[in-house]
Amino acid sequence: MPDLRFEAIGTAWTVSTAVPVTEPVRAAVLELVEAYDLTYSRFRPDSVIAPLAKAPGTVELPPSAAPLLRLFDALNRLTGGAVNPLVGHSLEHLGYDAAYSFASAGPSPAPTWPAAAAWQADTDRTLLSTSVPVTFDIGAAGKGQLVDLVFALLHAAGHEELTVDAGSDLRQAGSGALRIALEHPYDTTRAIGVLPLQNRALCASAANRRCWGEGLHHILDASTGRPVDAVAATWVLADDAMTADGLATALFFTDPGTLAEDFAFDYVRMFSDGRATYSDAMAGVLFS
Repeated sequence: MPDLRFEAIGTAWTVSTAVPVTEPVRAAVLELVEAYDLTYSRFRPDSVIAPLAKAPGTVELPPSAAPLLRLFDALNRLTGGAVNPLVGHSLEHLGYDAAYSFASAGPSPAPTWPAAAAWQADTDRTLLSTSVPVTFDIGAAGKGQLVDLVFALLHAAGHEELTVDAGSDLRQAGSGALRIALEHPYDTTRAIGVLPLQNRALCASAANRRCWGEGLHHILDASTGRPVDAVAATWVLADDAMTADGLATALFFTDPGTLAEDFAFDYVRMFSDGRATYSDAMAGVLFS
């Protein structure tokens, strides 16, 4: 398959299609990704959400924000506040800030969601209002949503056989399945299994992906400001990448059965002691 490759939102992207992507479609993809970053990035001072870190206020987000914020509403409820889009303050406090200082000042819980923020959507716009300064971070599900948006743009342009791969987040459509290795979180040269991906999304999350010190990594319990330590890695299959991405994060904090009350998905969850649990559909995926 021809490939479209680029770097965006801190990761490498590969778009594979059965027929070449035309220059206008390529430009549209890059424009979409740039617009998303300009809206949500906590690392750039010109982003739409940047003013909220300095003072309470209201910002207008694109229509695609509505499903993302609804997902965060659900994940916040199902995880008892552990998955919270206001966790950016805690990440910054631990050193994962805009300057990439990686100098930790210790745990600092983020304001609770939705107590510190309210949002409303209509057919034309989404408004996000905050009552205190907050550092908005959509890392729990945002990359997955951007995968979905790129996928939808390409599909609308006539690409029916395609794969969008943004690091550990993928969405595939086509007549054949992709074989995806599940990377061992403690040894990147090994896999714990191989999964066939066809007409679904697969997202993974692991504590080793962004770490900068002993016990310091990007997967935080927003209610405590502390990095999680019981779970090492998760993989989730769902119909769309935004949902798979959000659930892959939520599985670090809550039981799959709790999430299954609201969502349909398959999963593998590996604990820090090497144990793994998985849904029935994934039984043949893991190596013995």
